Amino acid sequence: MCRWLAYIGPPVEMAALVLRPQHSLVRQSLSAQRGVTPVNGDGFGLAWWGNKPEPGRYRDTLPAWNDSNLRSLTEQIESRLFFAHVRASTGTETSRSNCHPFTYDRMAFMHNGQIGGWSAIRRAVEALIPDHLYAQRQGTTDTEALFLLAVANGMIEDPLGGLARAVGLVRGEMEAAQIAQPFRMTAAMSNGHRVVCARWSSDQRSPSLYSAESPAIAAFTGRELGLENAWLILSEPLDEQSDEWTPVAEGSALIAAPDSAVCLPFEPEFP
Repeated sequence: MCRWLAYIGPPVEMAALVLRPQHSLVRQSLSAQRGVTPVNGDGFGLAWWGNKPEPGRYRDTLPAWNDSNLRSLTEQIESRLFFAHVRASTGTETSRSNCHPFTYDRMAFMHNGQIGGWSAIRRAVEALIPDHLYAQRQGTTDTEALFLLAVANGMIEDPLGGLARAVGLVRGEMEAAQIAQPFRMTAAMSNGHRVVCARWSSDQRSPSLYSAESPAIAAFTGRELGLENAWLILSEPLDEQSDEWTPVAEGSALIAAPDSAVCLPFEPEFP
C-alpha cells in the first residue's frame, strides 16, 4: 500500500511537512509504521496549486528517500494546497505514468488501497470510461482508472459524489465477477479550492487515515502566527508524541476548505 498527505491553508513550504518531520512522508517511504508494507519505494509524486487553476505536478520512479530533486522542489515551493504521495505497487509496473497524483483539468487525485481482483475486471471497468477520458489514460493502475471513471461521473463539479458513483460502478463489476477480495481505499481529491478525502472498504478494514488542525501543523512549520484555518490529512502521523492526530472514521469523508471542515458519511452509490 501507499502513504500520502494533503495540505490546505495559508501557503507553507512543502518540505516542512513532506521532508523535515521526525516521521515525514519521505521517512514513511522507507519505514511506514501503520501500513501493510513498511517500504513505499515504487516512486513518488507531488501536485500543488499556485496562481493557475490547474495544479503543477512532479512525479518520478526513484524512491522518495533517494531523489535530490524532491528535496530541492519541496524546499523551494510554498503552496496553499498540495498533495504528496509515496507509492508501493500492488502489481502494476513501476513507471512515472503509474505514480500518483493523477490530474485532469483542475482536478488532482491520489489513493491508497486496492481494488480486489483488478486484473479480472480491468477490461470491464475501463469500458465504462468514455472515449474522450480514456484517451487521457497513461498508465495501468486501478487508481487512474477509478479517477477517470469518477471524472466521467461528475467529480469535477461534485468530487465526493463522483467518487461514490465510481466506487459503486467498480463494486458492481466486482460482484458480477464474483470477486471475494475486498475493495479498500483512502483517497484524496481537489479542484484547487478544497480537499475532499474519503476512507472506505468493503470489509471494514480501510487503510489508516488521520487529520490535524492548525496547532499541530504550526509545530512542524515553525509558524505560530498566520497559520489559522490550516488542515492536514495524511495516512499516518508525522510524529508519535502529539495527541493532535484525529483518526478519520471508517466509511466517512472529510471536506476541508480554508474557512471550514466537515465530516460526512461515505458510501458507494450504486446505479
